[in-house]
This record gives sequence, structure tokens and C-alpha cells, in this order.
Amino acid sequence: MSRRIRWLGVLLIVCFGLVIVQLTNIQFRRASALAHSPKNPVNNVVNFDNQRGDIFAADGTLLAQSVRVAPPGSNRFQFERQYPTGSLFSQIVGVCNDAVAVVGCDTGVEGYYSAVLGLHKQPIQTLSQLLSPPPPSTDDITLTVDPHLQQVAMEQLANLQGPHKDGAIVVLDPKTGAVLAMASQPTYDPAPLASPDPKVAAAAEYLDNLPDDEGYKPILPLATFYPIQPGSTAKVVTTAAIFDMDPALATYNYPVSLCQALPDTNKTICNDADTASLATPCGGTIQTMLPQSCDPGYAELGLLLGAYSLSQQASLFGFNSRPPLDIAPDNSTVGYAVQPSLYPTAQQLSPGGNPGVPGQAYSAFGQQDVETTALQNALVAAAVANGGKEMVPHFLEKITDAQGRVVETYKPQLWRQAMSPQAAAQIIPLMEAVVTSGTASGDGFPPSLQAAVKTGTAQVGTPTQSIADWMIGFAPASNPKIAVAVVVPDQGLGTYGATVAGPIMVAMMEAALG
Repeated sequence: MSRRIRWLGVLLIVCFGLVIVQLTNIQFRRASALAHSPKNPVNNVVNFDNQRGDIFAADGTLLAQSVRVAPPGSNRFQFERQYPTGSLFSQIVGVCNDAVAVVGCDTGVEGYYSAVLGLHKQPIQTLSQLLSPPPPSTDDITLTVDPHLQQVAMEQLANLQGPHKDGAIVVLDPKTGAVLAMASQPTYDPAPLASPDPKVAAAAEYLDNLPDDEGYKPILPLATFYPIQPGSTAKVVTTAAIFDMDPALATYNYPVSLCQALPDTNKTICNDADTASLATPCGGTIQTMLPQSCDPGYAELGLLLGAYSLSQQASLFGFNSRPPLDIAPDNSTVGYAVQPSLYPTAQQLSPGGNPGVPGQAYSAFGQQDVETTALQNALVAAAVANGGKEMVPHFLEKITDAQGRVVETYKPQLWRQAMSPQAAAQIIPLMEAVVTSGTASGDGFPPSLQAAVKTGTAQVGTPTQSIADWMIGFAPASNPKIAVAVVVPDQGLGTYGATVAGPIMVAMMEAALG
């Protein structure tokens, strides 16, 4: 018996010795050959340039795919990325072109989810796979975007009157943060950027990085990258500060007047005009002043709220922070695709700061140093619609593997508690009144939409050189399903958010809910 045990021990020692010899052989003598072997999965990943998963819209519309353009094993670039919907979704989807280093894969969701879309190791799911791991594969992603809404949004921007047609539209699901549509002009055609011809791709990238006549680059979404003065849409932020931080001001009765004098300066703020001779009188409580968009009254309310309350409320909405939208990675060569919206800090609005105390009045109705993106303003509307909860905006709906199995489903997340539910509930009827009796009462909103909106007409420049026309809102007010922001910058003097952005808002709400 003991003899058999000794022989078994010797056999085990020999086996262990052979294992050590083989490990040494693999790790040292054959390491270089194995590392460069064409059968090595790592090298297969390199060989299959631009082999990536598909990208789909919420309804299954194909937005991006990789098509083989060279036979397996050849030294040529083997896959070319194609974008069947062209410029319709280009600023959301982005472009991936591993064949051209200058273009790369760092725009849109192509860049943000590059590791998922590209060839990568697959998880071990069975015992047999533990012994023989599956080869690298790609995953597909499905986005939250609605092609019909996106098409309507792009058509609305294309049909703008006048020489300046740049603008942006953002449509969100206020309860989940899902981006249903995000359209910007200018935009670009992704096909040349995806070309395997380096000269074609480099030329396209150069052109897409050139600002147009209004100063906006096609490669960067106007909706997320360019903050613009919000005008009176900022009164929603100020109203939230009143209800949550100084409720006594909710009953403050501002005397009907044309203009409001500012402290520490000889400037005055007149209603809907630069001078008293052109101004329209307004006044009353916020129940009257928000629907009528009374600038002097909100300037006074800003002074009464003070620097801290104004800046704190803006921060609660997300101003001065970059919204965590899943579009383009932070190391993108074209820069952050999402820029923070800007609101003066309490220190800047305090005595001795810049813009100082007068800035409290201007900030309260969205002028001077306040700037916001269409994305941020859509989040403001969504927060009101969602009881004060501002959800993380997102494009991702789900990730599926090569066999169609769901790998990950996006779970809605809270980004900010922008205001109390009580404050949101008090703001909703004021925004409804903008449609029924206020500045948007003539914009053609069907009663069936039960829309709640706020107009904005930002006077840009001193003296005023152009107008940024805004409207934000949600519908239906009793159970909001969409929140929308529309901005049309660089419009001529005498235009209004109600008349320029208003019809677009109606079209988007009807397309989503009609």
C-alpha cells in the first residue's frame, strides 16, 4: 500500500514538473511568437478595424452599422462605418473612423460607448466557456430617440423664416430623463467623415469644425455646447427660488410701472423695451407677472431675493455644472460636447462683485451674465413637470450582445432635486396661464395639449444687436409626458420667443402627443 502511495507521489511530482516546464516555455521561449500570432484574439481585434456593433433608435431604426469592405485576412481596412439616416442623427450618434486617426471615434454616442460597441472580451457564462473563452465580440446599443420626433424637429429648424436658421430643440421624458429628440442647426453629414480615404475624412473634419455665419460649428451640437442668454425663461428659476427660499415674496405686489431703477447704477430695466417711451406697463403678484413676463417686476423680485437665493436656486437646477449626458467622452479631441450653463455666483452678485448688486435684477429675468444651453433649459422645464426632480438626461435605452441578449438596461437616475414638490405644483398653473392668458396665448396651442410653457426674448448686446428667442414647456400639465426647450438665436430686433419659438413648440408637442 505504501509503495503505491510513493509511486503516486512521484507521478504527481512529474506532472507538476511538466506543467512548470510548459508554463516556462509559454511565458518566455514562445511568448513573442504567441503575441504576434494571427490566431491571437488580441490581434484579431486589431485586424478587424472598425468592426463595431449596431446603433438603433427606440423604434428599431438602424442609425449606424459596420459593413465589410475588404476580405478577411487582407492588410486593408476591413470595415467601414455607415450611417443610414445621414445628418438626421449625426450630432447624437457621432462618427467612428478608426481608419483615419485624425477623425477617430470620439464624438456622440459612438465615442461615449466606444468600448461597448467595439470588439471586447465577452463574459464567461458556462463551464465550457471557462475552459475555452469565447472570442471577442461587439455589442449593439439602442437609444431612446424617436425618429419621428427628430424628423419633425429638424424640419421645424429648416423652415425658420429669415436669413438666420440656426437653432436647437431638445425633447425629454421628464420622468426618466430619456432624450426623445435633440436637433441642432448647423449639423453635418457623417458619410465623408466615415470615409476610409484619409484625405476625404480629413477635409470633412476641417469643414465641420469651421464656424458658420452665426458662429456655431456643425460638429458641436448647438443644443448642448453653446450657452445662450435665456431671457424670461429664467423667471421659472426665480419663481422656484421664491416658493422655496422666500415664500413671502409669492404675495409681493409690484406696483404697475414701465421701468425699474437699479441700485448702484443709473440704469433702469423697462418692460419689453430699452426705454420707458417704448415700454409696456406691468405689475402685480407673480401670479400675474409670470404669465405676462413682467421684466421690471422680476428685476425687483431678484433684488429682494438677493445674491445667495438666486445663485443657490440656479445651482440646484444644475447651472455651472456639466449635465451628465452620455454623448462624447471627456477626452474628445473636439472638446466637451456638453458645456455647463452659466449663472453668477453669490459672490459675483454681492456688493463689490462683478456684476454686483445690479446683476441680481438682470439674472432674475435671464439677461446679462446668465447663459444656458437648450439642454439645461429643457431640464428646467422637466424638473417643474416632475415634481422638482431633475433626472439624469440620457440616450441609452439598452445594450444587447451579438446573440440579441440584453446585457444592460438603463435605469433612470436622479441628478438634482431642483425644488420642492410644493414649489413645482405652484409653478405649473402659472406656466399654464402663459398659454391661456399670457405671452403665448396667441401661439395656437390646442386646449387638448394642456400645455404649460414660458417664453423668453433675450436682448443680446448693449445696445441690443440681436434677439435669442426661447420657449420652454411641458405637456400635458396634469400628467407631463414630454418636456421641451426651443431656442432660435441671432434673430432680428422686434422678434419674440412667442412668435418664433412658439410655433415650433406647438409642432413638437403635437408630434409627441397628438
